[in-house]
Parts: sequence; structure tokens; C-alpha cells
Amino acid sequence: MSENKKIWLSPPHMCGKELEYVQDAFASNWIAPLGSYVNRFEKDICSYVGIQHAAALSSGTAAMHLALKIRGVKKGDYVICPSFTFSASANPVIYENAIPVFVDSETNTWNMDANLLAEAIEFCIQKKNKKPAAIIVVHLYGMPANMHDIIIVSNKYEIPIIEDAAESLGSKYKDQYTGTFGVLNILSFNGNKIITTSGGGALISNNKDYIETAKFLATQARDKAPHYEHSQIGYNYRLSNICAAIGVGQMTVLEERIQQRRNNFNTYSSALNDLNGISFLKEKTGYFSNRWLTTILIDETKTNGISNTDIRLQLEQQNIEARPLWKPLHLQPVFKHHPKFVNGTSEKLFNSGLCLPSGSDLSQQNLTHIIAVIKSGLEPSKSLK
Repeated sequence: MSENKKIWLSPPHMCGKELEYVQDAFASNWIAPLGSYVNRFEKDICSYVGIQHAAALSSGTAAMHLALKIRGVKKGDYVICPSFTFSASANPVIYENAIPVFVDSETNTWNMDANLLAEAIEFCIQKKNKKPAAIIVVHLYGMPANMHDIIIVSNKYEIPIIEDAAESLGSKYKDQYTGTFGVLNILSFNGNKIITTSGGGALISNNKDYIETAKFLATQARDKAPHYEHSQIGYNYRLSNICAAIGVGQMTVLEERIQQRRNNFNTYSSALNDLNGISFLKEKTGYFSNRWLTTILIDETKTNGISNTDIRLQLEQQNIEARPLWKPLHLQPVFKHHPKFVNGTSEKLFNSGLCLPSGSDLSQQNLTHIIAVIKSGLEPSKSLK
């Protein structure tokens, strides 16, 4: 193992103002959930994406869980979910004892295939006599899904969209920010996201009642009374004022972080795109990706059998973190018995793809080093095979 300093996949990147705001929150003694920075953070989120209401929460997963509850998803309901995503997009469906129905990807965006979406809905209606309760749409690695086609299907069957924009804050589809297409929309501020609150997320919507309900449920569903009165089951899902203070600082540099991530992608693609067997996910007309993570596909038929695993291990030897693309949920042991509509796309992506270090503080020197290691790994005499 090299003694080089570790190059992480997507580490947090502080701008300097976070500590100032955190110290102010400490000075006011508002360190627990709720406080002025929670309110300010919610306003900043709304102002940025152009939506009316936000609830700052402890995680994106909590936001997804509340979105399903608010939409009335219950035991035995079907919920459409992309297969090619992180398990947090589907886990809350199981929390409510509902049934995820997995839909494979299209090749243009790697996100949900609208044709398969329609097939999955027809299956639920014709074979199970039950229309799905919701469609969860995810924008992977910052690339927006094909919302035009997905919305057509959603409208045809009158099924609401819950939008998981955990990886795509700042991305746009036809000049509209992701996280604003659904009736309820999820953001994540986990430590590896484009901006972070150390942990955290948000549920956002133009429906005021939905967000007020989310805030009520997220604070243990405490009824208005001088004592603790509860007529519903609640959750401890609110974001702390300290974490929100970090978020307020991070929001001031979000555009800069997006540009830095896009610069990473441009550097990688300029250096590697012409190599035999290496390809990148390109932006189509009308799409703008925050390029949260730069990803590559490695075609073994053009690399003399050198695989994504070989390149990942080559990078690991140099203390560089890289990861495979998401393993499709329909292949995960925990979800293997749930309905699925697949076309092979997500499995091919998983078997050939790799996420490269993409942090917004990634230096040009480190980028050059990573590229050199990848090129070296593609030489048969130097590979680990």
C-alpha cells in the first residue's frame, strides 16, 4: 500500500463560514432541534431551488419515509422504485410494509426507463388489481431523469411522483431544478453529498400542508397542549440547529461546489475519453448535471480484458478510493422476492462502471495522479490481472 495521503471519493468540503455560524448557534444556546438556523436553512433551500416550503430533517431517508406516510402509503401498497439506486430510496417503502416494484434504467441517463415504468404500472393494475400508490424517481450521480416521459406516464395513470434528488442538488432538467417536479421531494446533506450538514436531509414541496405535516410528524407528533399529548405515532427526525448552521454556510458556496465538480468531470473526460474501452455519461440537450460523482464505464472487450475491478484495485494500491456503480436493488438479497421489470441496463452498468474521486477540493495534482494510475492500469503488463 502506498504511503500517499488518502484520496477519498467524495469528502466534505468546508468553506470557512460554517464555524462562524456554528459558534453563533452555540452562543445563543440553541443547539438542539429547531432554532434560527433551521429556519434560515429551510428558507435558503426554498430560495435556491424555487420551491415554497421545506422541512429540514435528520437524513434524506427520513425525508423519504415522511413523504410516503404523508401520501398515505400503507401495508400492501405498491410503490414504483428504480432498481439502479442506493437502498435508501427503497428502504422506507419497507418501513411502511408496502411493496417496492423495481424498474430498470434507460441508457441515456441511467435513470428510470419510462417504458418499463408503464409496464410495471400495468402489471400492478392488471395482475394485482391495485394501482401503485407512488412513483419514486431518482436522479443518479447528479444526472436528471427523463422527467418529460416519466411525467406523461405519471399523469396518464394519475400516480404521484416522489422525487429523490439526494444526489442532484443544483442539477436541472429543461432549466427546472431537480427536486421540484414531485408532489414531495427529497434532498440529502450526508457527508459525501455536494454540500453537507454532516448528516441531514430535507423534504420540500409546494404543498404547505404536506410540509407542516412533515414537521409535526418529525417532532414526535406532539399535539398542541400544555402537556405531552400524542394522537399519532411520531418520529425524531428534525435537524439540529447546529447542523443547520453548517448547512447555511454550505449553501453560500453551492454554485462554486457544482462548478468544481463539473471541472473534475471535464478534466477526467478530456484525459480518458479517447482511450479504448473508457466512456462517460454525457449530458443530452436539456440536461444539466451537478456531476456529483464522475463515473466511467470500462468495456473489457476493448481493454484486453482489464475490468472495472482491476482499475479499482489499481487505484486502491495507490491509496485512492473508487467504488463500483450501485448494485441494482433487484439483485440485492433483501429485495430479491419483490416484483421487477428489467432490461439488463443496470446490471451492465454495475458490472462495468466505476465512480472516481470527485470531491470539490480535489487538487489538480491529485487529478493528474488519478488519471495516470488509471492509464497505467489499462496497460496489460502493469495491470493486476
